[in-house]
Amino acid sequence: MLLKKSDFGVLRHPSSPRSPGRVRVARRDCRVRKPRGPRPPHGATPRPAPPPRNPQAPRPAAPPGSSSSSPPRRPRARETSALPAWKPRRGAGGGSSARDRRATTGLCRPPQPWTHPWRRIQDIGEQGHMALLGHSLGAYISTLDKEKLRKLTTRILSDTTLWLCRIFRYENGCAYFHEEEREGLAKICRLAIHSRYEDFVVDGFNVLYNKKPVIYLSAAARPGLGQYLCNQLGLPFPCLCRVPCNTMFGSQHQMDVAFLEKLIKDDVERGRLPLVLVANAGTAAVGHTDKIGRLKELCEQYGIWLHVEGVNLATLALGYVSSSVLAATKCDSMTLTPGPWLGLPAVPAVTLYKHDDPALTLVAGLTSNKPADKLRALPLWLSLQYLGLDGTVERIKHACQLSQRLQEGLKKVNHIRILVEDELSSPVVVFRFVQEFSGADPVFKAVPVPSMAPAAAGRERHSCDALNRWLGEQLKQLVPASGLTVMDLEAEGVCVRFSPLMTAAVLGTRGEDVDQLVTCIQSKLPVLTCTLQLREEFKQEVEATAGLLYVDDPNWPGIGVVRYEHANDDKSSLKSDPEGEKIHAGLLKKLNELESDLTFKMGPEYKSMKSCIYIGMASEDIDVSELVETIAVTARETEENSRLLENMTEVVRKGIQEAQIQLQKANEERLLEEGVLRQIPVVGSVLNWFSPVQASQKGRTFNLTAGSLESTEHTYVYKVQGTGVTPPPTPSSVRTKQRLPGQKPFKRSLRGSDAVSETSSISHVEDLEKVEQLASGPEQSTLEAHGPEQPPGTPRPQKTEALPARAQCPGDCTQMRKPGPGD
Repeated sequence: MLLKKSDFGVLRHPSSPRSPGRVRVARRDCRVRKPRGPRPPHGATPRPAPPPRNPQAPRPAAPPGSSSSSPPRRPRARETSALPAWKPRRGAGGGSSARDRRATTGLCRPPQPWTHPWRRIQDIGEQGHMALLGHSLGAYISTLDKEKLRKLTTRILSDTTLWLCRIFRYENGCAYFHEEEREGLAKICRLAIHSRYEDFVVDGFNVLYNKKPVIYLSAAARPGLGQYLCNQLGLPFPCLCRVPCNTMFGSQHQMDVAFLEKLIKDDVERGRLPLVLVANAGTAAVGHTDKIGRLKELCEQYGIWLHVEGVNLATLALGYVSSSVLAATKCDSMTLTPGPWLGLPAVPAVTLYKHDDPALTLVAGLTSNKPADKLRALPLWLSLQYLGLDGTVERIKHACQLSQRLQEGLKKVNHIRILVEDELSSPVVVFRFVQEFSGADPVFKAVPVPSMAPAAAGRERHSCDALNRWLGEQLKQLVPASGLTVMDLEAEGVCVRFSPLMTAAVLGTRGEDVDQLVTCIQSKLPVLTCTLQLREEFKQEVEATAGLLYVDDPNWPGIGVVRYEHANDDKSSLKSDPEGEKIHAGLLKKLNELESDLTFKMGPEYKSMKSCIYIGMASEDIDVSELVETIAVTARETEENSRLLENMTEVVRKGIQEAQIQLQKANEERLLEEGVLRQIPVVGSVLNWFSPVQASQKGRTFNLTAGSLESTEHTYVYKVQGTGVTPPPTPSSVRTKQRLPGQKPFKRSLRGSDAVSETSSISHVEDLEKVEQLASGPEQSTLEAHGPEQPPGTPRPQKTEALPARAQCPGDCTQMRKPGPGD
């Protein structure tokens, strides 16, 4: 049913003498002026003028530190009297003053851009400003006379109700406007209680005690709805009945009608009263619609009130509506949220219902005689006036087209599973990354193999959930205008939801944003599939490496988690280890300095557990064995360096004590050799002059590397610096991998790999062959020289025909030349 232009009325101000037509709004800039003091009311005695000042009278002395040229200012006393009533002032031209006009009409001025990004407000557009203007305009309208206010509010409420019922095909309905979305359903339940229990007004809850009411909710309903209804109605929680969804046939997010009928029969037999059934036309999670036609028949059979809510109700305004959603027009009540659908801020939700008794609706709170309650519809009234029927339908149609465009794009992408009930009219798209099994039927590619163990299947699901959560966060950052949401479903796991009906009008989502979203998904798929494949290889390599422990963290989307077990690590305890944290911090610093494509983080977030190294997402050319070996070698180096620094103080202290003991022994030995007479001052000098003592110079040096004291006799006698103990070799990788210039760490050195720059003038294959020949040349020559067939001293024939000229002579030999005349 289409609306005519005459159906949309015009708001007229009853007390405006100048403009009996529309309310004109002037767009002027609001400038901040210095506030003035309160003006005296009309007819009050003016304030007497101050007496004239004597020019010859001396001025008061200025306070120290202030300028003597200006007199001191006295603070203005704050008036405590009530402010006078506001009265429009007349300017020189007979109209209202410019300041009052700017103050009252500046609400429509579009917001100016702020300097700082964090201070920017949302650009809501002109239709959003009309909705905001409705709140301030309602405050002005509330100051009218009671009779005029009653007529105006009744007209606004009736017009808005008529327009909504015609747009969403709900004939002969009434409307209740409310701020909280669940408030309308609470009022409907109250109306149903008053309708089914005739003595409820007189006896109260004693009537409910004899025959308890039952409210049926779907298991896929939004969380917290049942608890809210019980708190608002004062009912116990046993009055709620959760109806499970389909398990065998149909969608897993639709209400099981057969099981619902069985529950209703059981409640009737127990003496309970089935009261209200809440159905979904677009569940909160995936946007699936219940079988409303079949539910309506069941409610008519048992006298149950049927209430429908959901995002798919917005499609009732379109020309083509699916049969399941169209059946919602025959229900007893429905809740609409036109604010998010049309991108209107601060617009109330609407509950449309059908009831013939106005007294019961007044008792239930669905209708009110207060003008302030009727003025809730004014923002929506102004917004519908501005958009019109075509603008309202166009916004809803644009959101549905965005959903269909994303569905068509995702159908061409592998490893993406779409959870859509109706591909032609569903305004919600839910998708998920899955691992396809090779050799399976195309229809069942995303279904796990039945023979898989439950533990393995659960581990695979947790891995996919972590990857889907990472994918959703990446897409939200790359395409912020898409308005994606990451959610966790009970049956499917973590999924990504695209609901343009709730976000497109506010974020301004366009078709180009959807195309960019599909492109970003395709660019992230290689990283997801490769990471999922490398996880098992990484686990095997870590378990085969000594000193490393694989940590199974299903919530981490990367390759995996590894922990280094140092020498003093207590494997049986899970408490935090300060020494292990220090080693892992140094290991993380060295791994990040390698400038590889991998990301390394240290965790976990809870400090009560031991520290680990978290390795992020990987591409297809990552060498897992080299990665694990590098982590092990670097961890050992970090542990030895930290242990050396920790033991340095103790080693130096022990070395000093040992040096003191040795020096004391040396002094005692010197006394025994020289005798007592040489220690007397005069006699010792005479003896030393006649027979000097041939004593060797002895000293001690401390070797920090070996941690021991060494004698300096070798240095003083032979004039040669002692070498001491050779320090232990620094641990290094067993496999020394040769890399080409520009090749990053952990890259597979495959021939034709893209890791090497393509601008090199020498072929990649030739470079790799030369590197491999240089790396394996000395080893091969050593093996040939010390082969098992011949002893080391046996000469072997050399084949010099097939070798180049430089290969005939090793690098350390000298070439033969002819003797010159000067030789």
